[in-house]
Amino acid sequence: MTRKKTEPQTAAALGGLVRLAGSWAGPSKLWVDPRLPERASDSVMIVGTKGNGRFVTFTYTWADDGEPHDGLIVFGFDDERGAITAHWFDSWHTGNKVMQFEGTAETGGTVVVRGTYVAPAGPDWGWTIRVEPGDDAFQLIMHNITPDGDEALAVEARYERA
Repeated sequence: MTRKKTEPQTAAALGGLVRLAGSWAGPSKLWVDPRLPERASDSVMIVGTKGNGRFVTFTYTWADDGEPHDGLIVFGFDDERGAITAHWFDSWHTGNKVMQFEGTAETGGTVVVRGTYVAPAGPDWGWTIRVEPGDDAFQLIMHNITPDGDEALAVEARYERA
């Protein structure tokens, strides 16, 4: 197997996320039902790089009704398809499964990826993860998407450097 340096395309696509490397903290909000108030908790996020900069990891903690939860998102870039990829698991949201995502980087480094999950007794539902990076703060926003394409805010976390 031949070792490859990080491709310029990969570095450009993930650059906004790479700049977030470090420790972060902030409020996280969860919407289980868009008609009900959000559930708020404190969250801690560690952003790192792996594979010589080819992957960016988001390792985080949060809580729901006092019960601690944690998760991990691994972002990468598929050079052949020209797409950002992500794999996500969370102790509350995904159970024992890992969700797979694909998406793009927007101008300014914002990353948006979309995946699907099986909903019992019906068609698959969608899920988006959006990361809006800034210099000293960033947002992580997730939407749940019905089979008809209707989106509902599910998670919004705002982090500042810790």
